[in-house]
Amino acid sequence: MSDIHLRETGGSQTPRTKPAPKSSAISVPFTYTPSDDGTDENLLVLLHGLGDTHVPFGKLGNQLKLPQTATLALRAPEQIPFLYEQAFQWYTSFDPLGELLEQPNPTPALDLLDRVLAHLTGDCAWPPGRIHLFGFAQGGTVAAEYTLRWWRAELERQRADAGYALRPLGTVVSVSGSLLSYPTLSTLCPTPVLLFHRAPPAESALKAADLSAFRKGFSHFVEVQRGSRDGMPASKDEWEPIMRFWSERLSKRPMEGLYEVMSGTVA
Repeated sequence: MSDIHLRETGGSQTPRTKPAPKSSAISVPFTYTPSDDGTDENLLVLLHGLGDTHVPFGKLGNQLKLPQTATLALRAPEQIPFLYEQAFQWYTSFDPLGELLEQPNPTPALDLLDRVLAHLTGDCAWPPGRIHLFGFAQGGTVAAEYTLRWWRAELERQRADAGYALRPLGTVVSVSGSLLSYPTLSTLCPTPVLLFHRAPPAESALKAADLSAFRKGFSHFVEVQRGSRDGMPASKDEWEPIMRFWSERLSKRPMEGLYEVMSGTVA
């Protein structure tokens, strides 16, 4: 005979909120905001562009109001020299004459994110798959490069221990941020990536080789091109594919008090 019973699915076995990051563990200023709905199921880490700070990206994180998603906007570690205003860079970007470097080294930014992610996944108990990166221009480059660095480290751990379960990061959204390296991976990174970019004559327009590099590194790659002006997405039409990308991939925790129907057979 059939037996139907109810099982509560409130997710009460784990806390609904996460500890806030500590300034002592993150060596740069940041803005952290818990989820607006009181359930910290995802964490969106926002990385600003060259010459900016974390402050406007902290506000952006609040304005997005992604469900069950806390936000963490980080400030880049290096102040741009010779400028009086608060303008920061993720890695050295200019030569002594003030010209942009053609082959900058992003290692300082990636080392910083190593420390940040160690704190988030350890002290703050965020599973790597629930951590999502969003970056604009240079910040988008750092987000994509770091995701590949994280994945390479995961592959190395599995090579050392065949029983190790790989832990890719959640997602990456890069706005006009290309990769600096050309990936060579034995196994493509499974973290879904959305690259939002501009068409010529925008100064930030990406080349075919830039798109090819993403496809060489990531197995799930979405390309979105909107408009020919530089800058962040600035309209509902421009934000729509990004919001849809997140809506399909952010984790969703069942609300407290909901039940699911279970069926079984008893003699």
